[in-house]
Amino acid sequence: MEYYVIIPAHNEEAYLKLALESITLQTLPPKKVVVVNDNSTDNTEKIIDEYTSSIPYIQKLNTTSSNIHLPGSKVVNAFQSGLKLLDEKYDFLVKLDADIILPADYFEKTAQIFSKRKKVGIAGGFAYEQNEKKEWKLNHPMDTNHVRGAFKAYSKKCFNTIGGLKRAMGWDTVDELLAQFHGFEVYTDDTLKVKHLRPTGKGYNAKAKLLQGKAMYSMRYGFWITLVASIKMAYLSKNAKVFIDNLTGYLDAQRKKEKFLVTKKEGKFIRSFRWKKIKSKLMT
Repeated sequence: MEYYVIIPAHNEEAYLKLALESITLQTLPPKKVVVVNDNSTDNTEKIIDEYTSSIPYIQKLNTTSSNIHLPGSKVVNAFQSGLKLLDEKYDFLVKLDADIILPADYFEKTAQIFSKRKKVGIAGGFAYEQNEKKEWKLNHPMDTNHVRGAFKAYSKKCFNTIGGLKRAMGWDTVDELLAQFHGFEVYTDDTLKVKHLRPTGKGYNAKAKLLQGKAMYSMRYGFWITLVASIKMAYLSKNAKVFIDNLTGYLDAQRKKEKFLVTKKEGKFIRSFRWKKIKSKLMT
């Protein structure tokens, strides 16, 4: 199977080389890798140039956007810029962060998933982060059938069917919900252990704290699902302020009548899907 990789990169000099090196070591090499240098002010571009000069399938794209590190729109905008350089001659498409290290067989196994499981639309492994003792530990705050936004692979059919990635916080949740709305499966492989070099959310601007609640509003969760989800997030993060920020963001978006990311029909499916998940967990 053939695949493309797009890597949005903003000031990633501390990690990018390790990420690119892990790609060059893949047992199933990519057809093309587009590294989007998104308004970097450090040595990110220099590192990209080192690889483009020696690895023919790695390509650089310079873009200029905001230097504020907000989750969602900035990274997806960079991704979309890279997507414009690619054609439709691929089997699956990968959105990859610049701060990860992949195992050498990551994409070979991903290709096998898509090849053997025709209903799978989104696939990936699990993230491991170093603790204070420098031990690599599983860090997967979402459900085990969720693929982290740092390393998401989409079949071409699924990616086109869901209309690509949404330019907003919550893009890496709504994509899976829409995939399932359209009959695709989300598949995770716990043997694919990805090293995530930077803790989730580190470096985000302070303005990002309300965006999670706004995302829940835009996905048409409704108040009660947002309430339950926010309680869970606060519990897992051991931070009560997460609960307050989420609800504040949700109510603020509701007051401003922000645009929805999904249609009413999709929203109805999403709420039903979420309630089933909640009820199944309460019964176990």
